[in-house]
Amino acid sequence: MTKKVESTFDKGDFVVYPTHGVGRILGTETRDVGGSVLEMLVVRFEHDRMTLRVPLEKARSLGLRTLSSKKQMEQAITTLQGKARVRRTMWSRRAQEYETKIKSGDPVSIAEVVRDLHRRTNQAEQSYSERQMYQAALERLAREFAAIEKIDQEAAATKLEDLMDAA
Repeated sequence: MTKKVESTFDKGDFVVYPTHGVGRILGTETRDVGGSVLEMLVVRFEHDRMTLRVPLEKARSLGLRTLSSKKQMEQAITTLQGKARVRRTMWSRRAQEYETKIKSGDPVSIAEVVRDLHRRTNQAEQSYSERQMYQAALERLAREFAAIEKIDQEAAATKLEDLMDAA
C-alpha cells in the first residue's frame, strides 16, 4: 500500500533539522521498509558530510523546517546583541540547558547560547567545554544565517561576532 504524502519541501531547498543544522534537499525516494512503502526525503548535510533520509510523513514532527525568515533571523540578531545572562548555577546544569537550546534548532534560542557564552577580549578565559559549546552554537547559527544571506559560513560567523562586539 502506497500512500502519497504531499511535501512542502522542494529539491534544492535549504532546510533545518534540529539536531544537525542546515541541509539541502536532494529529492525524494521510495523505500520498502518492513513491508511498508515509505516516501523518504533525502537531505544532504554538506558540513557533516552526511546524507539523511527522513520519512516524508514524519518530517514535520521530527522538526524539519524551512530556513528562518529574515524577520526571524533579525530577532535572533537582536537577541545576540542583548546583554548576556550570566547565571551562577553549576556549569553542568547550564551546559545541559545550552545543549537543549542548540538542539531545538530555534535561531533565537541558539542566539541566546552564543550571546551568553561570547567572551570579549577584556573578559576572563573560558573553560574548554564552554569554548566547545560556544563554537557549536555559533556554527549552527552561522550556517542558517549564511544560507539566508547567501554568504559562506565563515563570513556569516565573523559578521555575527562583529555584531556582538559592536553591541
